[in-house]
Amino acid sequence: MTQPDRPLHVLFVAPAYWPATRFGGPIPVMRALALGLSDAGHTVEVLTTSLLDVRGRPTGRTRVAHDHGAAVRYLATPLHYRWMGITPTVPLHLRRIARPDIVHVFGFRDPLGTMVSAWCRRQGVPYVFEALGMFRPKLRKVALKRILDGTVLRPVWDGAAVAIACSGLERAEYLEGGFEPHRIAIRPNGFPTPPAASATAGALRTRLGLDQRQPLVVAAGRVAEGKGLDLLIRALPDVPALHLAIIGPDDGHGTTERLIRMAAGLSVSGRIHLVGELASQDLMSAFAGADVVALASAHENFGMVAAEAAALGRAVLVSDRCGVAELLGERAALVVPYTAGAVRDGLARLITDEALRTRLGEAAADVARQWSWARIVKLQEEIYRRALAA
Repeated sequence: MTQPDRPLHVLFVAPAYWPATRFGGPIPVMRALALGLSDAGHTVEVLTTSLLDVRGRPTGRTRVAHDHGAAVRYLATPLHYRWMGITPTVPLHLRRIARPDIVHVFGFRDPLGTMVSAWCRRQGVPYVFEALGMFRPKLRKVALKRILDGTVLRPVWDGAAVAIACSGLERAEYLEGGFEPHRIAIRPNGFPTPPAASATAGALRTRLGLDQRQPLVVAAGRVAEGKGLDLLIRALPDVPALHLAIIGPDDGHGTTERLIRMAAGLSVSGRIHLVGELASQDLMSAFAGADVVALASAHENFGMVAAEAAALGRAVLVSDRCGVAELLGERAALVVPYTAGAVRDGLARLITDEALRTRLGEAAADVARQWSWARIVKLQEEIYRRALAA
């Protein structure tokens, strides 16, 4: 049993870690938590795979890096299926590291988290479980996932001292799956500190050949099914002159090709811009130069894209299926149902009402200041203490 206020030794276990940003918003979230906990005086170690993206090359070598106080072990990953990496040396590294006070298992159904959670149960090391939006089976192989979740994988989540949900939406998924309410803690993700004003805020418009008079909506993240990109494209015929920039890597399941065909069928190909992946600084500049940032996803346990745009004071359109909408609310975002008509009407309203965009942007920046990473790290510390007390 640890003393109530002494620094903790925390072990993060993740299927991918920084700089593997092609796996989406959870990667910078995990890093922000690790660095914040390290800055607060805790010892943070990370066990992860060597994967950088779903098409990454297998690697038979382990390397150790230090990221602002956090020691990161990128384990040899000779085999993988998409984001699920096989790390044969994990038992060796678990023997080498000092026994942690608490383990934080990120993600679900991956071999690394499954192996380490089993080690925790054998060794009597308490762990918290954060599914990163994966707990409810979604998209592909749903029936198989349900069978595995209730049998082979049940000990992973059933053995956790606390399950961390980053929104009420994710908490509801845990409850549906069998978690007792007292074992769930809500800890939102933090809103980033906005960068200093950039002279490149118009760089994306210049790249796309647009001037300031042409309305521009930016959608960012993985180009994948369920991200609401089809709803945004379907809105364009009824919102004249509106341009849509889609920023992010393709998910490898043919989504880009389907969107291109949809745009052609609706005769809006000239107003769709598939930008691809951008560096973090360039992405922030793209948000700063947009009239609206849209996150119209069918399911997001949080939605870091909206948080990043809010921190910049941009007007945000977000679907009511995104956890971040709970923090932004109607005061700081235009929250719409996940339907083509609602997305279309919301975009039309925002594009034609500059005063509304300004008001929402100012309120969004205020929410971002309230939910800084410093506040989130303190909440995370409290959850660890709660898990240890349990």
